[in-house]
Amino acid sequence: MDKIIDLDKAKAFLFELLKQESDPKSIEWLLLQKEKIQNESSYLKFYMAFGQASRYFKKYLLQPSESQKNEANTLVQGFRPDTWDQLQTARTYLLLHFEERDPTSWVTAMNKLFETGDMHEQQSLYAAIPLMPFQKEMRDRAIEGLRTNISSIFDAIALNNPYPAANFDERAWNQMVIKSIFLLRPLYQIEGADERANPQLANILIDFAHERWAAGRKVMPELWRFVAPFINEENIKDIEVVLQTGDLLQEKAALLACSKSSFEKARNLLDENHVIKEAIETGGITWESIGKEFQETLPK
Repeated sequence: MDKIIDLDKAKAFLFELLKQESDPKSIEWLLLQKEKIQNESSYLKFYMAFGQASRYFKKYLLQPSESQKNEANTLVQGFRPDTWDQLQTARTYLLLHFEERDPTSWVTAMNKLFETGDMHEQQSLYAAIPLMPFQKEMRDRAIEGLRTNISSIFDAIALNNPYPAANFDERAWNQMVIKSIFLLRPLYQIEGADERANPQLANILIDFAHERWAAGRKVMPELWRFVAPFINEENIKDIEVVLQTGDLLQEKAALLACSKSSFEKARNLLDENHVIKEAIETGGITWESIGKEFQETLPK
């Protein structure tokens, strides 16, 4: 699904976020660069300003109000400015003023930045893709970015980013989720996780769980989120295995998966565990709470 972004609204929104948190001299510099980029239509001016922004803006996380969070969601569903820092916001603001009307020229210009940018610049660019024009044309670049071994760049695409759920085909989506699991990333931060669940991914993850168990190792508890809609006569046995591990976090995940299933045996397993069932029904156990608890167990 390709979505047409209201670039003027996006620019105005990003500017307001920056204006309320940044030094007036930094804002003055930003407006000057914006004028140069717009008036001269120069890639060089844009490229230089994009790099120089680090002199004027910090890597402090934005602090949007609740109304601003809601506004962000109306711009692009799933857009999370509270996960952005001031520097990447300033860079995105400049990027949106680099007005290239031809998709091919836009992609060529963006690819130059992607290929020459430092780690934070690339991170900013990947996170900004859902606000860029020519959404469809940026798909290959977003998928290419998932090949990185740098977690901050991978996270910019895979986590808190609505672009993959809206634009990736099933194969690319599944590969992103699988790599997120291999890298032990917080899966609850994947936008559109429930909407993009699919039988093939569920089967791959069940096979992965079997391999881990055969090696005497655990699986990420959030993995069961992607299996939940497809629990059936065959894989319910895997849920039963998890419930016999004595690992409370794993049990919570397995039963939360059961709560999302319409399969009768899954519902029965949930009914047999009254305490966890009640916690699920009252919102005490969610994929986010399970993901956060799991992340706390990982080596720092």
